[in-house]
Amino acid sequence: MSEVIYQSAISIVASLMRVAALFNQKIKLGVAGRDGLLDELENSFQKQVNGRSVAWFHAASLGEFEQGRPVIEAFKAQFPDHFILLTFFSPSGYEVRKNYNGADYICYLPWDTAANAKRFVKIVQPGFAFFIKYEFWYNYLCELKKSGARIISFSTIFRPDQIFFKKRGSFFKKMLGYFDHIFVQNKQSLTLLHGIGVQQCSLAGDTRFDRVSAIAAHVKDLPEVAVFRDNRPCLIVGSAWAADMQVLIPVLNHFKGVLKAIIAPHEIHADEIGQWRKEMSGKTILYSELSPSVNTKEYDYLVINNIGMLSSLYQYGDMAYIGGAFGSGLHNILEAATFGIPIVFGNKKYHKFQEAVDLISRKGAVAVADKEELIGIIDEWVKAQEIRKQAGNVNKNYIAEGVGSTDIILNEVKKMKG
Repeated sequence: MSEVIYQSAISIVASLMRVAALFNQKIKLGVAGRDGLLDELENSFQKQVNGRSVAWFHAASLGEFEQGRPVIEAFKAQFPDHFILLTFFSPSGYEVRKNYNGADYICYLPWDTAANAKRFVKIVQPGFAFFIKYEFWYNYLCELKKSGARIISFSTIFRPDQIFFKKRGSFFKKMLGYFDHIFVQNKQSLTLLHGIGVQQCSLAGDTRFDRVSAIAAHVKDLPEVAVFRDNRPCLIVGSAWAADMQVLIPVLNHFKGVLKAIIAPHEIHADEIGQWRKEMSGKTILYSELSPSVNTKEYDYLVINNIGMLSSLYQYGDMAYIGGAFGSGLHNILEAATFGIPIVFGNKKYHKFQEAVDLISRKGAVAVADKEELIGIIDEWVKAQEIRKQAGNVNKNYIAEGVGSTDIILNEVKKMKG
């Protein structure tokens, strides 16, 4: 793709989003959140900065934010004189974390047009710009480079099939040259970058290990969930989509009276949850329906109809099913792994997630094709406690081995600051 095609594509997509916003609430939030944003920044941003150096962190969505959070918080602790700007591309990140107190200013990222990027960088004047995982925006990178900002990508992972490594990928390869440093997750990524002449890179691992380790160390107690769990084996279902529940509901019905389940949907849709409840043969209760007068021990399934609790729920599980792999892609399995429980997920879309591949090879996780395979795995974990605990310990040890990425990144930042 040439620069001309890229610039045209960005402008076209930005225009199409305005049309799509008429029919999609999520897109509407993103469009509305960008309207007038640059004017607002121009009028107030530098007044709030008040002469401090700006460190800009950009995350595509909620998952990337959680990945970057350890670095944001470590940077803030080590360089408290800096003003922290946090931007999101997606409403699913911004709307959930717009009140995050670890940043001084939180907003959407304006579309990557040449005019927007030039204006944004001129207003913000960042000394450091951090892009988390997959974020590569050509116009922003160009303007940041011109401004003299130090540009860092971290928790980045590369695969041979990506455009950077194709003959037609020279434009995208050019983007990589704008970074002052790229911290990658694995050795394959490092080898791929070296193979196309990108040398300003190093192996740092995945900052999500630091994040989930911190979560486990400061986990929030949920006594009402502990009461629900009672003494039966408990399955935590994290980030469930409709495709996951098509497989899970017959499995839960199979284990009625044997297994308890706590189900956290990826998105909260009352109609969809209502349909799931009709199809499950056991007694179901919503988290919002819990009260001291309700005997939750009588219920088989607890459905979490809010956002933000999932990472604390895993402490109450004996095993976890993580959603997404039957659809667009597997969600975060590290949050469950850190609590030392075995993990299962669909076998369709997990291969690009290094941690999933690693844990399958170590026998801490299993990928299943259908309800029959899932029944077999859960039946083994319910009946053979030692096998279940052994798999859980594999996962806990894997997390312990992976921590430390944040320190590597911050040490390099210190060198850049001089």
